[in-house]
Amino acid sequence: MAELQLVVFQIKPGGEESLQEFGVPITQVQEIIRLTTPTKIPNAPNFMEGIINLRGKVVPVIDLKKRFNVPVAKYNEDTRIIVVEISGQTVGIVVDAVSEVLRLAEEAIEPPPSFIAGIAADYLTGVGKISERLLILLDLDKIFTIGEKKELLQVGQAG
Repeated sequence: MAELQLVVFQIKPGGEESLQEFGVPITQVQEIIRLTTPTKIPNAPNFMEGIINLRGKVVPVIDLKKRFNVPVAKYNEDTRIIVVEISGQTVGIVVDAVSEVLRLAEEAIEPPPSFIAGIAADYLTGVGKISERLLILLDLDKIFTIGEKKELLQVGQAG
């Protein structure tokens, strides 16, 4: 039985009690770090928080809530940056909390609906079902347009 190993994180829309759980393949995750204040970059896309220095490497940091046009709440002690690789580029993504790493059987994954939680299905690989929970599985390589990937690459090379 084939399984996916996923890093599960949460995004909580600003001012709402509900949270949405997302999963990304653990193979794309390099590390998870506490939130550090990114250095702002002029003329960056609105979803880009700035850049951080991660052991001598300049890493662009984006806020997934802003990328998905979800209301942004204040960051807190649970806020994390998940350092991932997207199309060969190291990028930090800001999430409200990282909850767990889990294994999900492929049989527990449904194809994504055409539109879910304000996110176009282009970004999704499916919806995982874990008892009563639903886990939105993201395709990180499709979160950004080609133009946005070029902007991220330019920012990453600036350092």
